[in-house]
Amino acid sequence: MTLIHTLLAWDAAFFHFINNSLANPVFDVLLPWCREKWIWAPLYLFIAAFSWLRFGNRGWLVLLGLVAVVAIADGTSSQLIKKNVRRLRPCNDPALTDRVRLRVASCGSGYSFTSSHAANHFGIALFMIGLFGRSRRWLPPVALLWASLIALSQVYVGVHYPGDVICGALVGASIGWGVAWVLRRWVVDNSAKSNK
Repeated sequence: MTLIHTLLAWDAAFFHFINNSLANPVFDVLLPWCREKWIWAPLYLFIAAFSWLRFGNRGWLVLLGLVAVVAIADGTSSQLIKKNVRRLRPCNDPALTDRVRLRVASCGSGYSFTSSHAANHFGIALFMIGLFGRSRRWLPPVALLWASLIALSQVYVGVHYPGDVICGALVGASIGWGVAWVLRRWVVDNSAKSNK
């Protein structure tokens, strides 16, 4: 068996562990909600308000950076990687349909690898950590836990394999950190200098 086949077998086994063995009534209610983008709208509004209040006219650069992170991460995951890899979602794989517990209304028609949810949310998390993590020590663990919960929910509801969310997280984290690194020079560091 090749390395790729071994990794895919482990991925499928880990998927079944999360999707089936971890099943419980609390996760059945909580995790499908965690993956809904509109449930996090208050958080996104808070980030927008915080950026504007903290950085004034330069706050729009933070918001523009956040939009850039999501656009690049989503485009990389959905358009570049998914369309070339073409991995079926576990809930769409004919070999697995009788063993997958689908906990959402629709499996989705797109491909599975990489998870755009994971890419987008880890992108946001690493962007915020890159900009504000030094001054707010609570932010890195909270942001990583939040993104991990969303990524886990994608596997739990049956629409992604663990490998999809892990690789999506790496893609998004790299993009988020990179955009934050660039923006930090323009917004946060300059703001600190002007407050001295």
